[in-house]
Parts: sequence; C-alpha cells; structure tokens
Amino acid sequence: MTFPDDKFADVAAYCDAYFNETAKAAACVDRAELARAAEVLADNYGREATLFVCGNGGSAAIANSFVCDHEKLIQTDTTINPRVVSLAANIPMMTAIANDISYDDIFLYQLKSQARYGDALLTVSASGDSENVVRAGLWARENRMEVISLTGFDGGRTAELATVHLHVAADNYGVVEDIHQGLMHLLAQFIRQSHMTAGLIAGRKF
Repeated sequence: MTFPDDKFADVAAYCDAYFNETAKAAACVDRAELARAAEVLADNYGREATLFVCGNGGSAAIANSFVCDHEKLIQTDTTINPRVVSLAANIPMMTAIANDISYDDIFLYQLKSQARYGDALLTVSASGDSENVVRAGLWARENRMEVISLTGFDGGRTAELATVHLHVAADNYGVVEDIHQGLMHLLAQFIRQSHMTAGLIAGRKF
C-alpha cells in the first residue's frame, strides 16, 4: 500500500499518519547493515581515507549536510579527523560536466579525478536508480572501494552494487529522506560518542 492512498482534509490526521509511516520505516532498517556501515565509516575515518558522498535533489542536500555532520561533529572531543567530500557541492564543476559531457557523469567524473585506493563512497538515492549515482557506484566497486548505499522504494540498482545497503522500506520520498537524514545523524553521533568517555558524553550536547 502506498502513502498517502487517500485524500486528507485534516493536517493533524495527516501528521499522525505521516509520522506513523516514518516510525515503521525506521523500524525496518537492517541493524546488522547499520552496524556494518558504522564499521566501514569508522575504519575509513581512522585511516584518514576520504569518504565521497553523492545524491540528487533532497539527497544532494543530505550529501552536503553529511560533510558537516561527519567531518565537523565527529572530530569534536575526539582525535578522529574524518575526510568527507560531497560530490554534489561543487556547482561550477557539476554544471561544466553536465553541459560538456553528460549529467549522468557529474559524480563519476569527480570521483575518478579525486578518489584514491582505500577511499569509500556513500550514495544517497530514494529510488536507488539515479543514473549518475549508479555510474559512480559501479566505478567505485570496479576500483575496490567500499560502497554504502542509502535507498528506499525497491532499492534500485544501487542496492545490487552496494557493499553495505541501508534500505528504507517506504514508498514516500519525504519519509525515505527523513530516515536517510536520521541515519546520517545517528551514525555520526554513534562514532563520535564511541571515542569519548561516559563523563564527557554526559557533559556535551549532541
């Protein structure tokens, strides 16, 4: 069943239904895959390798916010120095690639230029099927990079190429993106607190 599947006249009722869908979507995220994602990210940051992040639309906003959360937040009160690059942030570069080559290559072209052995890629795509995201993921796998894919709906092609798949079983873009945003936050906070003492954690805001 899709959400919404009928018309709502009351915003309060829509609010209750929406947050109910969000709660169900959050509950369905595979905790074993989440633990694997935390391990991959912590290892990547610990080695000071670079994590590249990409996505379109709302997922591009999550990719850009990922840099702030994981590069700034995690190193606060810790000795970790995460290196995170959003492939959706450089508008002149993206538009030049899209105009001169293809929009499908806006992430791939940057990744090929910047990635080094041992780096990782995190893709954010509700459909899991955006061609530019898929191309970046395929190249990353061909070059032995870990690929963490955040998806929704049926997972799309990025579900198949990911080494770690964080799937949100929902068919509403807002709900999927809300959970993706939550996963971004909780992974950053978990990694940060795991490198802090209990006393320090209690005295800090997350």
